[in-house]
Amino acid sequence: MQAPEFSADLYREIAEFAHGTPSWVHTMAEIGTDAGLLLFAALFVAGWWRARGADARAMGLALAAPFAVVAAYLVSEVSKSFIEEERPCRAVAGAMNIAECPAPGDWSFPSNHATIAAASAAVIVVAWRAMAPVVLPLALLMAFSRVFVGVHYPHDVAVGFVLGCVAAPVAAVVLVRALAPLVDVLRGVPVGVLLLGPRPSGGGLPGARGPAVVGGAVSGGAAEGAVGAEPDAAVTMPDVMGGVVPRRGPRG
Repeated sequence: MQAPEFSADLYREIAEFAHGTPSWVHTMAEIGTDAGLLLFAALFVAGWWRARGADARAMGLALAAPFAVVAAYLVSEVSKSFIEEERPCRAVAGAMNIAECPAPGDWSFPSNHATIAAASAAVIVVAWRAMAPVVLPLALLMAFSRVFVGVHYPHDVAVGFVLGCVAAPVAAVVLVRALAPLVDVLRGVPVGVLLLGPRPSGGGLPGARGPAVVGGAVSGGAAEGAVGAEPDAAVTMPDVMGGVVPRRGPRG
């Protein structure tokens, strides 16, 4: 595949600008992508830990995140093998690449690094929306760095970024359908509780409903079971939080 001329022209401008920046900027750009991937890996672990106190679907999304990234990467890698676009550091005359040009046969389109960065950010946002202002700009910076160091065209990273943002969330949503019920089952055994956290206090199965509280009394079976209970039965904190008024015995 031949790179579009507009992308090749933009690549030359960015590479020329990058070549004129200080050497410490070159170093940061070269190691920045791999460092960013390590940060995303740490956020996956943090997301798993955070989901230990959440419901089965939230834990399922946390577990699905790295697998969804792998799925997006595989789509990118298979696409490379069919499209076979040469790297700009070899195809563009007088290319001023900072990083070492990858070996022949390591094709350029789409960018695997951009795909992985975008996929990681996207699945983290799906599972943990508050992290969006952190992970999305980081993924964009990581993708741009591949053009900055001269090993990708701009369209390589743009398509890779879009691919990651689309493929990874779709894979995560599909995977969580199988993982959420499995999480709920595993939380019923000690090892599962250790790894995945206990079931939320609201109930074990997703969608399960507890007894309704109406007018200060519990409806359904819970109310029927309360008839005949001892007058001075202990009132627990869940009872107080749920609005259940403690029964008092007759005054002497």
